[in-house]
Amino acid sequence: MSVIVITGGSRGIGASTAEHIARRGLGVILTYNTDPQAAATVVERIERGGGKAVALKLDVSDVGSFEAFRQSVVLTLRDTWNATTLSGLVNNAGYGLFNPLATVTQAQFDGLFNVHLKGPFFLTQTLLPLFSDNASIVNLTSATTRVATAGVAPYAAFKGGLEVLTRYMAKEFGERRIRANAVSPGAIRTELGGGLNAEFEAKLAAQTALGRVGEPEDVARVIAMLLSEEGGWINAQTLEVSGGYNI
Repeated sequence: MSVIVITGGSRGIGASTAEHIARRGLGVILTYNTDPQAAATVVERIERGGGKAVALKLDVSDVGSFEAFRQSVVLTLRDTWNATTLSGLVNNAGYGLFNPLATVTQAQFDGLFNVHLKGPFFLTQTLLPLFSDNASIVNLTSATTRVATAGVAPYAAFKGGLEVLTRYMAKEFGERRIRANAVSPGAIRTELGGGLNAEFEAKLAAQTALGRVGEPEDVARVIAMLLSEEGGWINAQTLEVSGGYNI
């Protein structure tokens, strides 16, 4: 049985990805940090559709908790799927912060760094022994690494670092035929950064060739493809999923 870990799987892109890959017959371990009920709701939707999912608590900013999380994953694999390995990891958990460079505090900077770069680095390292050969890693980055958007400099910088890290993962894990790719969403209708109001959404839609902002499922379909055999010859790439944002 193929089982995928998705961080931040209780809402938005993570939740949509969990549902998409479950419909493809994969098992899902989704993580949440502060909202267990939202995670339970995603699990219920998956199970109503005939899939299987388990929600585990994880704070991706707390590297010290990763070893205990790995042990929870080992037990979950054994007890739920009678399995010992993972087939993939989606480093999706994150949050937005909109502050000009001149006003960003060290605490804000460190918080974003811990969640968007340090966390994915060490979580991938911690779970690596559990990966089966031919596993797939998908890191969620952002179109803000390509289009400078005032107010998101630390977030974009760390997402840019994650894109570089993705290529190094692909290089170093290639001997085991483990693939690593990044998916770079444009403007998506989620709760990240407080969500989109009507005025801001209209502005973003006007800057997008396809004339609208994205939905979580627009990104989830691409992630699901990269986790499957359909994406088996895609490696070390960043795929922007933005409908043609600022081209």
